[in-house]
Amino acid sequence: MKRFVIALLLCTATAVQPAPAATAITNVRLFDGVRVIPKANVVFDRGVITAAGPNAAIPDGAEVIDGSGKTLMPGFIDAHGHSWGPALTRALRFGVTTVLDMFTAVESMKQWHAEQAAGPVTNRADIRSAGILVTVKDGHGAEYFPIPTYAPGDDPQAFIDARIAEGSDYIKLIEDTGEAYGIHFETLKAADMKALIAAAHKRGKLAVVHVGTLADARMVIDAGADGLAHLFSDRPPDPELGKFVAAHRAFVIPTLTVLESASGVPSGTSLTADAHLKPFLNGEEITNLKTSFPKRATSKADLGHAKAALKQLKDAGVPILAGTDSPNPGTAHGSSMHRELELLVDGGLTPVEALAAATSAPAKAFKLADRGRIAKGLRADLVLVNGDPTANITATRDIAAIWKNGVRLSRQPEAPSAQAEVETLSAEKLASGVISNFDSGATKPEFGSDWFISTDQMAGGKSNATMNVVDGGAAGTPKALHVVSEINEGYAFPWAGPMAFLGSTQMKPVDLSSKKGLTFFAKGDTDIRVMVFAKKLGRIPAQTTVHAGADWTELTILWADLGLEGNDVQAVLFSGVGVGKREFTIDEVRLSSPR
Repeated sequence: MKRFVIALLLCTATAVQPAPAATAITNVRLFDGVRVIPKANVVFDRGVITAAGPNAAIPDGAEVIDGSGKTLMPGFIDAHGHSWGPALTRALRFGVTTVLDMFTAVESMKQWHAEQAAGPVTNRADIRSAGILVTVKDGHGAEYFPIPTYAPGDDPQAFIDARIAEGSDYIKLIEDTGEAYGIHFETLKAADMKALIAAAHKRGKLAVVHVGTLADARMVIDAGADGLAHLFSDRPPDPELGKFVAAHRAFVIPTLTVLESASGVPSGTSLTADAHLKPFLNGEEITNLKTSFPKRATSKADLGHAKAALKQLKDAGVPILAGTDSPNPGTAHGSSMHRELELLVDGGLTPVEALAAATSAPAKAFKLADRGRIAKGLRADLVLVNGDPTANITATRDIAAIWKNGVRLSRQPEAPSAQAEVETLSAEKLASGVISNFDSGATKPEFGSDWFISTDQMAGGKSNATMNVVDGGAAGTPKALHVVSEINEGYAFPWAGPMAFLGSTQMKPVDLSSKKGLTFFAKGDTDIRVMVFAKKLGRIPAQTTVHAGADWTELTILWADLGLEGNDVQAVLFSGVGVGKREFTIDEVRLSSPR
């Protein structure tokens, strides 16, 4: 599962402190990735651990940090993330030093790979990535932005080789019809799944599979999958599941955080109130942590089923890896690792086993020999916390220090303005009221994100749309936005058309309550569905249908008519109405006059 996102190629710097010749952390409780040493010294120099243990000598001239009352651990490895924009810098702020990405844009992946190849990266988490996942047309994963999809009859080796050529470190495949969540996707056939996994193995790549149901999990493990990217939550595990997975030597990434959110419970709410985490969260993260996926009437999702499976897998000796599936609803990069650890313990792991799931276990499963443990010769990716998370797992949240490649992160709380859950516009922008007039020939609005196409394919539908800036705007202006919206059967509430986030980041609410609504011009002699997203509504937008005449028509939509105050508006979307192809043009999209 993945939240709808835009691939932002952003690079956000995080302050780091110069590394001394050597650093020694003394008298510290040490979790080395496998075991607990009650009192130890750890020394690292130029990004590499040079000594670790009860009798590790302190070199002359080293910076000495007293670890009394604290616990030192390897940097966390999030075994299931989706990295966009500043995701990796955000992850590092909460102790995640490596992200195993399960789907991102190829260009972003290449950029991050190049940075890491050039030398140690100290201002963000490292990344290994599946790049483009393997799915079919109208399958899960194909709804976010255009990607190559696999079709029966395609050459599986050629398809896998193309992903490897793009830079994929491992291969992620999708086996999910959506039935567990009350939606529908097309998915890979069993024979194709087996052939694609074999093609990955032929090139020495791990094959990790997203599944939706218990039946999916059994099928893909039998087909040779090296691991599951999620547990299932549609039904309880059968009595032999643990032994079955163990016999196939597969690992499992439960992602309990996102499964909790898929069951309709915002998994990250408690994190936003945690005194040790809240100061370091930004407003977008706080908002997203308090959200969940909509729980549909036909959904079978039940976190209890996943926890029962986890306990059985643990008892059978199956390797368990901690992953969050951030930034889905209810999650945020980095901080959600602390909730995942808590849920793993709730599901039957001991605190030490949960910590291993976030350090040595993913390093071993993904063959990252230089990290995941604290031992001589390994990377100095370290997290120092107050208290004892080997006894109380929530102590991981009380972070005292983070080192990435031996360089200490300068970890400062967020400014109050960055933590605001609702943005305010400048007086100048409010006075102007202009969102987009397209006269420059570009689709970038005066505030918020660029316009992009959103369709019901992200929910299993089959609608599609295109948009282009064209000549001949309303009231004699130069340009306008032409939209072709093709609504197809396949989803109960279909949509397809241009959408823009009105905040500085995706789904960041904006206070527009000083205006009475939206006004725009439209033409096309057709109905247009206008969808307005607001924080108070969760993921379900307010919507209304207006009619555009054959010539330019000025239309106004009031917040009050949508049941809104306008104080937490997130996005606006224009879609065709009714099955079939509809064409319309919009222009001069702006906020209506003040109340």
